[in-house]
Amino acid sequence: MTGAQAFDRRAIPANAVEDTWLAGDGHAIRHIEWPAPEGGEAGLRGSILFMPGRGDAYEKYLETFEHWRRQGWQVTAADWRGQAGSGRLGSDSVTGHIDDFAMWIADIAAFWKQWAEGRQGPLVLAGHSMGGHLVLRAAADGVLSPAPNALVLSAPMLGVHPEWLPLSVQQLVAGAMNTIGEPQRPAWKWSEKPGEFPASRVKLLTHDAARYSDEEYWREARPELAMGPGSWGWVAAATRSMRRLREPGVLERLAMPVFITSTSADKLVSHNASRAAARRIGDVTFLEFGEESAHEILREADPVRDRALGAIDNFLDGIAAR
Repeated sequence: MTGAQAFDRRAIPANAVEDTWLAGDGHAIRHIEWPAPEGGEAGLRGSILFMPGRGDAYEKYLETFEHWRRQGWQVTAADWRGQAGSGRLGSDSVTGHIDDFAMWIADIAAFWKQWAEGRQGPLVLAGHSMGGHLVLRAAADGVLSPAPNALVLSAPMLGVHPEWLPLSVQQLVAGAMNTIGEPQRPAWKWSEKPGEFPASRVKLLTHDAARYSDEEYWREARPELAMGPGSWGWVAAATRSMRRLREPGVLERLAMPVFITSTSADKLVSHNASRAAARRIGDVTFLEFGEESAHEILREADPVRDRALGAIDNFLDGIAAR
């Protein structure tokens, strides 16, 4: 949905369905099924499963889901295990912890298989930031059945700041920090009051103050969504998973079209890593932004967001036409 179309970003549509899915070990994963496209089955082009970033919640992307619905796509979104409304894996309610990203890869593989069953038209898997990393890794590792018809990645976490510090060194530091202390402890400072946003956080995410404040609204309305820093265990797991994607042949074997949008002004994930990954993927569409966009491209000011959505629409038009 572009800036010209009105939509209440602070309300779940009455006909959207929020539910939980049980993973194989019984862990409950929250998900939402967005309302059907206009025109019902006649207007359906395919289905999109969207996975948010680290510390994210799908409530932040309601406006984007509505845009895709109006384009004829059925949209589903889900939490990652251990964040938003899907419980916690750490020792407190605000630190994002996981021992190994393989747990998330197993979750998305199982959820995707069940979600895809019986759906008509192309199946698209999309993700932002850490979600983009995990979506890409699951596809590259070949664990998704059926294979997605396409991937859409927004500012995927394929490298992190500081970029001058090699990933191998980041991995060594994270490993050392996990041996000298509790892996579930926070890896960086959040704010003086746990769960509150640091004052400078908005500059890292978006130039659109109103869209940024939507996240504050949802955290107040649904306190279970609040999450602060990642744990040292998460940092170690992230560095291992990013190195996995950099192994020769991993990205090269992707068989589906991939759309990536990234920004050189990103201060959270590495734009250069996204560019390097794009060069290794056989069928890729790469859209890059500069200083006009911060990390959350799909929640940026209208000129950036509209351009990104327009490019994604063109990409998805090609997928639907196939």
